Amino acid sequence: MSHKKPPEGVAIIPTLWAPWRLEYIKTVADGPTECFLCDNARQPDRDREHLVLHRGAYGMLLMNKYPYVNGHLLVASYQHGSDLLHLPTEVRAELLELVALGQQLLTQVVNPQGFNIGINQGRCAGAGVPGHLHLHIVPRWNGDVNFMSVVGGVRVIPQAVEVTYAALWAEMEKLNAKGR
Repeated sequence: MSHKKPPEGVAIIPTLWAPWRLEYIKTVADGPTECFLCDNARQPDRDREHLVLHRGAYGMLLMNKYPYVNGHLLVASYQHGSDLLHLPTEVRAELLELVALGQQLLTQVVNPQGFNIGINQGRCAGAGVPGHLHLHIVPRWNGDVNFMSVVGGVRVIPQAVEVTYAALWAEMEKLNAKGR
């Protein structure tokens, strides 16, 4: 088979198959009918399905179903609201404790070399769910941004979200047994 060069000015766009992204694309295209974080908060009996790792008095620690990198976690209050300033002090304090718990779990399970921890407040700041404030815990490794991100504008997640969840859940169980 011979490979001919495309005519000048014509770009070849490679195909990258990621069928798991369709669920996310549909929710963005159609607009969510309900806040998934509120839905998760109201249904503790479905925590495993929703990838919730831990519940506190005011908030929860859960995996991002559509992660930037392997192990990307979210922390969200049970209260729907878009502004950190409108959350009571005790809720803000617990959210930070949940961030620390998430960092501890990720350190034990995926051994990152660093973390990005932050809040995107408002759509213009990058909030994917601007109506429900949440925090991101993104584990990082030297060299984790590779040519795929730079050239293709895509990220490669090396492990299924459910597999990572199972490993984090097992570590959470160990911590609970020790009386965390």
